Amino acid sequence: MYDIVIIGAGPAGLTAALYARRAEKSVLVLERETFGGQITHSPKVENYPGIAQMSGNEFADKLVEQVISHGADIELDEALAVVKDGDVLTVEGKEGTYLCRSVIIATGSRHRPLGVEYEDNYVGNGISYCAVCDGAFYAGKSVAVVGGGNTALQEAVMLSDICEKVYIVQNLPHLTGESRLYEILRKRNNVEIICNHLVDKIAGEGSVDGIIIKDAESGTRTRLDVDGIFVAIGQIPENEAFANVAELTERGYIDAGEDCLTKTPGVFVAGDCRSKTIRQITTACGDGAVAATAACRFLES
Repeated sequence: MYDIVIIGAGPAGLTAALYARRAEKSVLVLERETFGGQITHSPKVENYPGIAQMSGNEFADKLVEQVISHGADIELDEALAVVKDGDVLTVEGKEGTYLCRSVIIATGSRHRPLGVEYEDNYVGNGISYCAVCDGAFYAGKSVAVVGGGNTALQEAVMLSDICEKVYIVQNLPHLTGESRLYEILRKRNNVEIICNHLVDKIAGEGSVDGIIIKDAESGTRTRLDVDGIFVAIGQIPENEAFANVAELTERGYIDAGEDCLTKTPGVFVAGDCRSKTIRQITTACGDGAVAATAACRFLES
């Protein structure tokens, strides 16, 4: 019987584990894939306070080591369900069943992929999902932003300040983001908006040096010479397994505020899997601290 089972070993879950262990609670962290979460895909982390520069893998490794050194248990397993029976919560996993007195859901969300061949090979080698995180690496270079919503246009505005050329590739006949952002981009000489086109192929040996785009109507293919691709076509939370203990928004995120509380006493949420406006390492870590503190208060009440 653990005091807290944390589902997800990204920055939110690992920070929650650290805070919970410092409060002398017994902690188990469950992770189904990669310890460290999506940050492991980033070649460099330069926007975390106190760290000048570090790879995402190195950041994740240090965080995992810190949590283990404080006495948390970590298991590789996928949580399939959370069931509450009185004061006991059961986390049902593929590999085992775990009993606890509280749960923190920190499963994050994954970026919606382009769906093109060999895409995974280029993540961290030319494909990025965050201009704030990785934009500086493409200063003076050419990039493509894939998507036409607010996130894509905001990324394009940021990148147009530092990049030689920015292509915006949208699969619809028009952009769907705010007109204010469109007007900013329309006036910039280094921005080219290409609507009604799909990314058909990624070019490059080892790293990106171009993309092949296809006209959605005619099927005509065109090559764009770019050094990087910023994919901004949405994110996919995977919270369906927890719908019985937490309310989900229309987009599938857990509906919770800055207090990280869910509808179920003893069940908390942290990080990118909850409804929020900013999804960065710092906000994930902040959520982890809040959720762990709330869980400790719950356990001590």
